[in-house]
Amino acid sequence: MASSPALPRPGSPATSAPWLEELDILIRARYPLLYLVSWEEHRVDTLLADMARAHGKALLTWSTTRGLRHAGGSRGPTFPEDTRNPLEALAAIEKLSEPSLVVLKDFHPYLEEKPVVRALRELAHFLKSTFTTVILLSPTLTIPTELEKEISVLDVPLPGFQELLNLLKEIVAVVRRGNKATIELSREDAEQLIKAAQGLTLSEAENAFAKAIAHDGKLSAADIRRVQDEKRQVIRKSGLLEYYPPEQDLGNVGGLQNLKGWLTRRTAAFGERARQFGLPEPRGLLLLGVQGCGKSLTAKAISAHWNLPLLRLDMGRIFSGLVGSSEENLRKAIRVAESIAPVVLWVDEIEKGLSGVASSGTADGGVTARVFGTLLTWLQEKTAPVFVVATANRIEGLPPELLRKGRFDEIFFIDLPEAAERRDIFRIHLQRRKREPAAYDLHALADMASDFSGAEIEQVVIAGLYEAFAENVELGQAHLTRAIQETFPLAVTMRDEILRLREWARGRTRPASSSVSGSRKE
Repeated sequence: MASSPALPRPGSPATSAPWLEELDILIRARYPLLYLVSWEEHRVDTLLADMARAHGKALLTWSTTRGLRHAGGSRGPTFPEDTRNPLEALAAIEKLSEPSLVVLKDFHPYLEEKPVVRALRELAHFLKSTFTTVILLSPTLTIPTELEKEISVLDVPLPGFQELLNLLKEIVAVVRRGNKATIELSREDAEQLIKAAQGLTLSEAENAFAKAIAHDGKLSAADIRRVQDEKRQVIRKSGLLEYYPPEQDLGNVGGLQNLKGWLTRRTAAFGERARQFGLPEPRGLLLLGVQGCGKSLTAKAISAHWNLPLLRLDMGRIFSGLVGSSEENLRKAIRVAESIAPVVLWVDEIEKGLSGVASSGTADGGVTARVFGTLLTWLQEKTAPVFVVATANRIEGLPPELLRKGRFDEIFFIDLPEAAERRDIFRIHLQRRKREPAAYDLHALADMASDFSGAEIEQVVIAGLYEAFAENVELGQAHLTRAIQETFPLAVTMRDEILRLREWARGRTRPASSSVSGSRKE
């Protein structure tokens, strides 16, 4: 439907991307072998065609199915059929008489063959005295040891805001010209739609926009969620992350007024206006607290409140039996998260994945320590708009390095809900199950459920509903009262551990509720 945006000419108002400027410098410096890591062949082909014209060079492509040929139907010498063989193709490149950019597509499987590696190394030495550059284009990076000093690697980033905006403008123009659909997008809606498409390839974004139009014959703010759902495909293929569509809302989380206020003040922090104001994107939160008090629910609600997709990183999936696989799994998960940013990355019960860091050298050969080091470095150095929400129940399992400022914007402590918050939680769960909260004495229920967690209050409502259903009557106050009396909350069975957790949190963390942690007023 729409072609890729052309490479801006030097000196044009639209400055080229940093990776394109780097590529331009490497070609002018006559680097013989370059490696571009990208899935987007069509987009890269378009950009390289413009670059070849700017440098006055021919553009040639090679694939195992078509062999060596001039790109775009341009005229030039023909090559024999046997150039589909990689060794013959490399020999033909050495005989080229004109300055060229030669793109070898999906050449990485042949880099496991010793004769091909040797031929490519000899070709690199030969090309240093010519004006021809060979570019390996592949979605995966595979470099044998022999070629490490010969090849320069460039990662091709996914389309940025401006490229996606250009694509959306082209699609809107086509739709309006053909009267095929209606466009109901304000300037803010368009920005949100593009933000939802960030992390997709240009082709995936085009398909997502087209699918949104095909759904109801129009493009509107309602399609933002549909475009976000396209990212689910990217996540499913990785196998390391789980995708959660933004469904929960902060209104479904009872209490936690300090935390909600902190999040609300940062609602627009991922937009272009915040960048122009000089604000960096928020980095993340560490949520500590008692089990069942809403840490996981809050992580889900953040994504809906900010209208961002939510990814869950399960540390158990990261660790693998193969040597070196765990570190690579984490790096792969990080790459996937960054590729679809802006996004909320939820690391649930992070202490379980990182327990044993101190004894990692003797227990698992240092795997946990290396994974932890990789995670720490990324949390400190990351530039992609990935907002990390890490949750933890047991502070003794957390390495002290994780708590240092700079890894997270803030560390919040979520305590057992107070009386007003318990009333709020009862109201939320009664409404969710189609009951009118005004029909029940919420003050009495909240007083009876002292020291209950949010999860335990939810189970009280569910248990009451089961009793009422078995008696074939409507849910009444007595059913809820009986369910409370029959429940032994975690605060009773694990009182010492919760007191220790509160004591540790005082002075080290920020309370998520409006009252100060440790001074619980009922």
